[in-house]
Order: sequence, then structure tokens, then C-alpha cells
Amino acid sequence: MLISQPWQRSVVTRISILATTFSTSRLRPQADAHFDNPSILPTPPSQEAPEDIQAQQAGQDSLDLRLPRSVQAIYLRPLKRQAKYGVPTCDLQLRSYSVRNVEFFADFALRAAYYLNLPAAGPIPLPRITERWTVPRSNFIHKKSQENFERITLRRLIQIQDGHPEIVEIWLAFLRKHAYYGIGMKANVWEHEKLGVGKTMDVSLENVKQVLEPKWVHFGRKKNMGTGEKIMDLMGSERFRQTSDAPLSEV
Repeated sequence: MLISQPWQRSVVTRISILATTFSTSRLRPQADAHFDNPSILPTPPSQEAPEDIQAQQAGQDSLDLRLPRSVQAIYLRPLKRQAKYGVPTCDLQLRSYSVRNVEFFADFALRAAYYLNLPAAGPIPLPRITERWTVPRSNFIHKKSQENFERITLRRLIQIQDGHPEIVEIWLAFLRKHAYYGIGMKANVWEHEKLGVGKTMDVSLENVKQVLEPKWVHFGRKKNMGTGEKIMDLMGSERFRQTSDAPLSEV
């Protein structure tokens, strides 16, 4: 049987006390450490004036600016105007070999029609045009070595309804000016007139004649109208007959 000495008991007691203190300090919540150290105590919130709070809120509102409506519309589908009568005035067909290009330009054309107050329908996908070619790689005995090529043309249709002819021309001119690469355009335009259009065409023809008459004067064919008559008089003169062998006859 071992008998511990007094000094051994004191060492064991101190070690147990230190172990207990260490374990309790690790299990103590972090909030208690703030109360143990007064230098890191949380400071009470400062009481600001209402004017300062409003100024801060106004500054935050100024940073959160709203984009203009025209910029926000870029991320949305193009707007369309409703047709009242549904009378077609223009069929615009877009052609391209790339889906991305034809879809982008169709979206651009619809937005331009909306801002010009033109009711537009589409884009309507049309059947693809598929073309294939077979080309021999060589001739003579190598004719069996051939190569195949394929080209697919994508089409979209945009129809303008109840549009004024002048506005439609402006729309088409705007699209030609801002044409996108790799896009082909084909437009069929219809103009509708009232009854009795023949009378208005006759009046317009007379107006065109009055406008063109001063310009026709500057052309040589107007100035030389009497040249043929002078030539006939010269050839029918007595002096010209004496110098010629055969007499002249009128045709």
C-alpha cells in the first residue's frame, strides 16, 4: 500500500484545479469574455438626428438609380401595336445562314416598327431552303472520290398591317441604313388607293409634265428637231441634184 506524501497531494490538487479552470474557460460562451474585459465592451448606438438619417437614406436612394424605360425594354420582348383593320401593306422576308443573326435583326425590325407606330406581326418562321452539291475531288479514274456540300437558308417573315405607305418606306430605309451583316432582305409593298384612281393619275401626269418641261429643254433632241427638215431641203435643192448621179425619191 502506497502512502502519498503531503507535497505530492498539493501538486495533484493544483493540477486538478488548473484542468478544471481550463475546461470551464473553453466551455464559457464568447459573450462572457466581453464582460470580463471592459475594454472590448460593445458601445451603445449613437443617437443621430433625424436630419442625418434622412440624408443617409437620400444618398442610398441616389445610388440605386433606375434605368430608363428604353434601356429596360432591351431585356424584354419587343412591344407590338394592334392592327385595327388587318390590311397587309408590307411583307418583309429576312434570310440568313445563321440563326443568331436572323433572330437579332428580326427583333430590331420589330422594335423599329413599334416606335414608328406600325402594327407588325411576326417574326414567322418560314420553311428552310436546303441546297446540296456533289463535287468530284478529281477527274478520270478518281471520279468516285466526291465531296458533298450543304447550305441551309433560314427565313423569317414580318408583316406590317394598316401602315401608311410613306411610313413603311421610312421603316424600310431605316432597316437598310442599319443593315446587319449576313442578313438579306426582300420586301413586298402594297399601296391601296380610293375609287377613281384613274382621274387622280391623269392630274398627276399633267403636273409631272409641267415639272419636266423646263428640264427637257436642255436636252439636244429638243434643240435639233429641225435638223432633219434642213437636210431634206438641202438634198432636194438644185445644186445637190446636179452633183448627184441619180435623182432622190421621198420615202
